[in-house]
Amino acid sequence: MTTRVADVPDRKRYEISEDGECVGFVTYRLRPGLIDFVHTKIDPDHEGRGLAGILVRTALDDARARGLQVLPHCPYIASFIREHRDEYEDLVPEARRHEFGLGA
Repeated sequence: MTTRVADVPDRKRYEISEDGECVGFVTYRLRPGLIDFVHTKIDPDHEGRGLAGILVRTALDDARARGLQVLPHCPYIASFIREHRDEYEDLVPEARRHEFGLGA
C-alpha cells in the first residue's frame, strides 16, 4: 500500500492518501510567517494504524521547511508536539507556548 501526504492549498489542508484514496486530513489557516493547524481527521476505517502521526509529522516538517511558525489549535497536533518536544516545540512561538501546554 502506498501512503502519501500532500499539501492541498486550494482546500487549506494536508491530505493523507493510501493508494490514491484520501483517508484523512489536517486543516489549516495560513498567514504571513504562520500556519494555524485547526483540525485533524482520519477516516474511522483507517484509524489505529499511525496515519495521523505520519500526517502531522509531514505537515510540521513542511512548516519548518517553509520557515513558518506553528499554532497548534488542533488538540491532536498540540499533543503530538508535547510528545515530541525536542523535535517540534521550537516551531511554536515562545510567547504562545503556554496556550498549548508547551514550554517550561
